Amino acid sequence: MHKPNLRVVALAAAFGLLSGCATTTTSPTGRQQMVGGVSQQELDQMGAQEFAKLKAQKPQTQNPRERAYVNCVVGDLVQQLPPQWQRYNWETAVFVDPEPNAFALPGAKVGVNTGIFKVARDQDELATVIAHEIGHVISNHHNERITRTQTAQGGLMVAQVLAAMAGINPDTVGQLGGTAAQLVLLRFSREQESEADVVGQQLMARAGFDPRKAVNLWQNMIAAGSARPPQWLSTHPDPQARLGELGKRAGGLMPTYEQARAAGRRPKCG
Repeated sequence: MHKPNLRVVALAAAFGLLSGCATTTTSPTGRQQMVGGVSQQELDQMGAQEFAKLKAQKPQTQNPRERAYVNCVVGDLVQQLPPQWQRYNWETAVFVDPEPNAFALPGAKVGVNTGIFKVARDQDELATVIAHEIGHVISNHHNERITRTQTAQGGLMVAQVLAAMAGINPDTVGQLGGTAAQLVLLRFSREQESEADVVGQQLMARAGFDPRKAVNLWQNMIAAGSARPPQWLSTHPDPQARLGELGKRAGGLMPTYEQARAAGRRPKCG
């Protein structure tokens, strides 16, 4: 009687667990996305934990004007979020860090580096950055990335199972397959970045921030940047292509922006 390969059995069982938890839903832009690798409650807890770690590790600005500036922009944007996201108590932190960066985490956490003020030169440009990052959260990108990673790992497990059955070292298959899986995930990350651009630009326009300033912001980012890898190896869209898309959308969002202004949504953050 053939003795079962316990490694094969374990790999197959693990793949079954991973593939069983994913579900398909629709993103804010109508894109089909796979989520369910983790619950929203778990995501919120992870986001809160990571945010707490960052606050413990990195110094925060003592400049009250910088804190008030960021809080003002975040507050105006949050008021225009879907109801399920407005119920959160959004928390912000401004970190003393020269890197021009910002992020948002599940659990309604927003972090901004002081270096962002060098490229986001007014409230509309800062809103571009923060709205983009919030766009990742409300588009369920964190859940999607976790689920996609689990699925990619599960696919490698299947390949390893088949290899083991064929008498091939499954570890070799894992090593070769890992590179391909990483490229798939990188491409998917670019899709998320593009979607966050769309969602963020819509959000800023609804909040009364000028959507045309998104172009200015990314022009500043490009000018401040250095050499970058080819687009197909990057987690962000090509800068020039990104500028073109932002510019096209800005025109279509002007009526939304003008309606927001007419309704009294006129941010005065700085």
